[in-house]
Amino acid sequence: MGVHDLWLFCVAGVLLNITPGPDMALIIARGTQQGARAGMIAALGVGAGAFIHIAAASIGISTLIVASSVAFTVLKWIGALYLTYLGVQMLRASFNRQESQTAVVRQPPPPVAPSKIFLQGVLTNALNPKVAIFFLAFLPQFVDRDAPSKVSALIMLGVLFDAVGTTWNVIVAWFAGRLAASKGYGQLRTWLERTIGTIFVGFGIKLALTERP
Repeated sequence: MGVHDLWLFCVAGVLLNITPGPDMALIIARGTQQGARAGMIAALGVGAGAFIHIAAASIGISTLIVASSVAFTVLKWIGALYLTYLGVQMLRASFNRQESQTAVVRQPPPPVAPSKIFLQGVLTNALNPKVAIFFLAFLPQFVDRDAPSKVSALIMLGVLFDAVGTTWNVIVAWFAGRLAASKGYGQLRTWLERTIGTIFVGFGIKLALTERP
C-alpha cells in the first residue's frame, strides 16, 4: 500500500488519540449526562467527522483550507463559535438542573436525542481546522515516495487512525457511563458538567486565537 513504519504510526496514533481535546470532552459530557450509550453515539459521531478530514486530505481540500487565509479563518471561527455554544449550553443545563432540584416540582431538562448527539460529534470534529492541519502534517510522513497510489495510502492510514481513535473514545464513553451510574455521582454531576462546559468555552477561545500555519 506504499506505507512505511506502520508500527511507529500506530504508536503515535494511540498517543495522539488519548490526548484530551474537544472530542473527548463531548464524549465524557454525554456519557455522564445520559449514560454510556449516549457517549458511544457521540464517539461514533466524532469518528464520522474524522472521515470528512480523511477525504478532504486525500483529495487536497485540506491543503486549500490551510493555504487560503480566508477559508482557514472562516472554518476556524465557525468551529470556535460552535465549541463555545456547546460549552454555554452545558453550563446553562447545569444551572437549570440545580434550580429544578430546589423547586417543589422537579423538571429536569429533557435528554438530547441520539441523532443530535451524533451530529454534535460530527461537527465538533469536522469544524476543527486543527484536525485538518494534523492530517496534512502527520499522515504524509508515513507514505512512501514511490507509493503506487498516495491517495490510497493516505486513506488507509486515515481509516486506521480513525479506527484506533473511535475504539478509544468508545472505551472513554463506557467509563463515563459507569461513573454516572456509580453511587455518589449525583453530588458531583453539576460541578463536572460546569467544568466540561468551561473547558469547551476555553477550547473555543483557544481555537479562535489559533494562527494560520
